[in-house]
Amino acid sequence: QVQLVESGGEKVQSGGSLRLSCSASGRTITSYAMGWFRQAPGKVREFVAGIKRNFGSTIYVDSVKGRFTISRDNAKNTVYLQMSSLKPEDTAVYYCAARDGFQAPTVDKEYEYWGQGTQVTVSS
Repeated sequence: QVQLVESGGEKVQSGGSLRLSCSASGRTITSYAMGWFRQAPGKVREFVAGIKRNFGSTIYVDSVKGRFTISRDNAKNTVYLQMSSLKPEDTAVYYCAARDGFQAPTVDKEYEYWGQGTQVTVSS
């Protein structure tokens, strides 16, 4: 079983950048496909980005393509979400998730393990 802890969330101005980190313990992240999700106030949790277990193939929701990059550092057992050109609509709690499989689905119910979340606030 893996434990996940997110960090890096803070308040930034529109157009700014942030890098979120998801530090894993208990098992190596090479055993999992990883994903980032977010939940804004009053909205359902939505998929943001995913990275497959092997070869590191990535997938993004259309609204963040070209602005966000998901990556994994297996040596540090950490997954990152680099966010740039941030917009007020990116404001949300961001969650890291792990799935015991190869694919990185866009549906949150497919992931078995979750972090506690980190708040990102983008001001206009």
